[in-house]
Amino acid sequence: MAEKEHSLSENRVNRIGREVHAVCPQFDAEAFARDVVAGFPRLGLKDRIARTSKGLSTHLPVSGLQAVDVLLRSLPDTPQDAGITNDFGFYIYAPHSHFVAEHCRTRRDLEQALDALRRFTSYFSAEDAMRYFIADFPTETFKVLESWIADPDHRVRRLASECTRPRLPWSVRIPVDLDAGIPILDSLYGDTSRFVTQSVANHLSDIAEDNLPLVLVTLGRWRTEGRATEKEFDFIAREALATRLKKGDAAAYEFLGYPSHPPVELSPVRLENNQLRLGDRLVFAADMTAAASTKVRVNYVISSPTKTGKRRVKAYVLKTTTVQAGQTIELCKEHALKSTATVTLIPGTYAIEIQVNGRSSAPVEFTVVE
Repeated sequence: MAEKEHSLSENRVNRIGREVHAVCPQFDAEAFARDVVAGFPRLGLKDRIARTSKGLSTHLPVSGLQAVDVLLRSLPDTPQDAGITNDFGFYIYAPHSHFVAEHCRTRRDLEQALDALRRFTSYFSAEDAMRYFIADFPTETFKVLESWIADPDHRVRRLASECTRPRLPWSVRIPVDLDAGIPILDSLYGDTSRFVTQSVANHLSDIAEDNLPLVLVTLGRWRTEGRATEKEFDFIAREALATRLKKGDAAAYEFLGYPSHPPVELSPVRLENNQLRLGDRLVFAADMTAAASTKVRVNYVISSPTKTGKRRVKAYVLKTTTVQAGQTIELCKEHALKSTATVTLIPGTYAIEIQVNGRSSAPVEFTVVE
């Protein structure tokens, strides 16, 4: 609840009203804020954004592109003037992009609507709104995106990658081929902004969920081209393959230089206690001995019960290193058995295993009680 309140709160709705009223005196800022905030207590963040957008539509004295022009003129002169100190922006400006997608998503308005989103994204990332234009006008929208890859604002360049992700969280799916965004990524992987290259990596990670070979071919081509620094390329590759590494894909390990059959022996996993309570810390250890020098990435994988009866399997990075021939390393960790905002732990039988370069040890069970 705290994050939702902070992201789009009553105070921020009042600020939207003040900014719009300053450029459009006919706009009743008090009535707008009163109508919008009345429904906030029962709404999540996305619904708050939609409700605020609807409030703008209701109270602005103009509609369509004329209304968008008012919203653009209501923006502070620069993101810095708006008090924005991060790349992503303020949720206060999310309703502005939502308004464009709701009220200007027509072929007639397309060029001006997309340009408005280009401008809004400097104040709050507009990838969610962009997805609706891609769904309705894929050819035309992709053509515009290709022009954004050279935009001087890194937030606009990042938008070209982010809005075309196959599995963008919290947004609608887009009916385009899995590799539709590759030409955009080809132009952006050497970008000087980490905000951009993080999106490139996330985009590749989405593709890897369904087509790991395509991602490996793309990364291999980029490695040969050498347009990214070695440090940045390594970052992109690690991030792009992170999910596949946790799932034990040998090809992903091999690409990053981790042999899929490492010359190591792993002892059975040792537990300090095999019966714990929710909220306790699981303390475990194992010994890894190398027969030859090798590069290793070690994960630990915890399998836990769920209310549906399906097991939840979650991998965590434990260690990345190079072990020398004859060297033994103790792998140890304390893991808190606590629920999070997205995962609720329940009592039952759990299991833990160690994974070295994708190869798993025998699982060891333990019990968690209330």
